[in-house]
Amino acid sequence: MIILSIDSGIERTGYAIFENSKYVTSALIFTNKKRKTAERFQQIYLELEKIVKKFKPSVIVLEKLFFFKNQKTFIEVAQTQGIPLLLAGQKSIEVVFLTPLQIKEIITGYGRADKEAVQKMLRLELNLKIKQDDEADAIACGYAYSQLIRTNLT
Repeated sequence: MIILSIDSGIERTGYAIFENSKYVTSALIFTNKKRKTAERFQQIYLELEKIVKKFKPSVIVLEKLFFFKNQKTFIEVAQTQGIPLLLAGQKSIEVVFLTPLQIKEIITGYGRADKEAVQKMLRLELNLKIKQDDEADAIACGYAYSQLIRTNLT
């Protein structure tokens, strides 16, 4: 099973690929603030479409949005989540949402863990040097889902 996990954002969209519960790769898609929103969305769509064509995921995993202190950020993230949802619909790919609480609980054993604790566990488990939060969040989402399905299958 190939998992594409995505941390949606208009400035930076993080993504990670897992195959059979093993980390394969991750990166960021950057968009230019000076471009129009529609152009930025198109760029994210086209990049994600290339990733989908290359890796052929059977599932796309997204973090369920529930609350943001900054309403503008919340709206932009919610809008950008429409991009992988559109791709999933076009390519008949299953979509799974995990809550932040689920992700933290699976990775650290504590649902209220902070980002640093989650990233520390990812570095230990996957032997990665994570440079940016958006990429780390995508990795966390994919890793949590891969662990969830692995434990449900055994």
